[in-house]
Amino acid sequence: MLAIPVPFVVSLLLLLLAVTLYVRLASQAKSACLFLALCAATTGLVGLRWTVDMALFSMAQPLLASLIPVAAWLIFTHASPHRLAYLHAAGPIFVAVTLFTHPFLALPLDEIITATYLFYGIALVRYSAKEPLLIHVSFSHWESVKRAEQVAGWMLLFSALIDAAISLDFAVNQGKYSLYILTLAHLVLLPVLAIAVIIVSINTPTVEDIAQPEISELPRAPSSESLLTQDRADEIVARLDKLMREKASYLDPDLTLAALSRKLGIPAKQISMAVNQVHQKSISRVVNEYRIEHAKQALLNTDETITHILMNAGFQTKSNFNREFSRIAGVTPSTFRKQSAAPLR
Repeated sequence: MLAIPVPFVVSLLLLLLAVTLYVRLASQAKSACLFLALCAATTGLVGLRWTVDMALFSMAQPLLASLIPVAAWLIFTHASPHRLAYLHAAGPIFVAVTLFTHPFLALPLDEIITATYLFYGIALVRYSAKEPLLIHVSFSHWESVKRAEQVAGWMLLFSALIDAAISLDFAVNQGKYSLYILTLAHLVLLPVLAIAVIIVSINTPTVEDIAQPEISELPRAPSSESLLTQDRADEIVARLDKLMREKASYLDPDLTLAALSRKLGIPAKQISMAVNQVHQKSISRVVNEYRIEHAKQALLNTDETITHILMNAGFQTKSNFNREFSRIAGVTPSTFRKQSAAPLR
C-alpha cells in the first residue's frame, strides 16, 4: 500500500510547479498554470477516491479527468487559429450527464472517458503530423512546439491504454492491481503531459501580447485558397527572399509568421503555402536556412564564439542551432569552422 500516497505527491508537485510558473511567467504561462492546477486537482481526487469512500469524490474525479484532454487540445491548438471551441464542452457535459443519471441509465462511464482520451489523443497526433501554421509562435520554437504536440497526443493515448488495463484488471483480478496501474499512470502521464503543455504555453503569446495585423490592408486570399498558382507562389517567395536579404529579418529571434505577413502585406497562410509549394519545405526551415548561412559567414570570417554567433544569427538555443546547422551543412558548427580553417593541400 506504499503506492497510495503517490497521487498526493504528484498532485503537490504539480501544484508547486503551477505556482512557480505563475510567479515567474504570470501572463504568458496562465493557460499552463490552469492546466497544471486541473491535473493537480484530478490527481488529488484520485488519491482521495482510493482512500476515502465518499460519493462526491467518485463523481468529481471522472468529471475533472474528462476535462484534461479537452484542455490539452485547446491549449495546443491555441498556437494555430481555431473556431467553434465551445463544441469541445460536449464531452465533459456528456460525462456529467452520465454521472448524474447513473442510478437510472447506468451508462458506461469508464468507456466514455477512455473514448474521450482516445479521440483527443488521435486528434493531437494527427494534428502534430500536419505542417503547422503557428502564426504567432517564433520560428525558433516551431519544432519544439510540434514535438510537444506529438508527446501530448501519445500521452493521451497512453492514458486510454491505462484505463483499458484497469478495466481488464477488474474483469480478471477484481481490481487487485488497479492501484499500482493507476500509480504508474500518474507517475508518467501527467508530469510528461504537463511539461508538454508548459512548452507550448510559454512559447505561444497571449492574446494581449499579439500585435494585431492590419487585416483590412492585407490582400484577400483567392477563392481557391487550397492552391496557389505557380506564378503567385514564385512571386511571394521572391518577395520573401528580397525581404530577408535586404532587411535581414531572419536575425530577429522572435520573428513569427504573423510578423512576416505584416511586413510583406500577404496573408500568413499564403506565405506558408507558397514556401511549401516552391521549396518543398516549411517556412520555419527556410528562415533557419537564412540564419545558418549568416552563421556560416561569421564562422568563416570572425573569431567570435559559436554561442555569440548563434545568438546573432537569430537562434535562441544551442541545441536548435546545432541541429539545424547539421541538417543544412552536414557537419557541426565547430567541425565546419575547423574544416574551413584547415590549409589546402
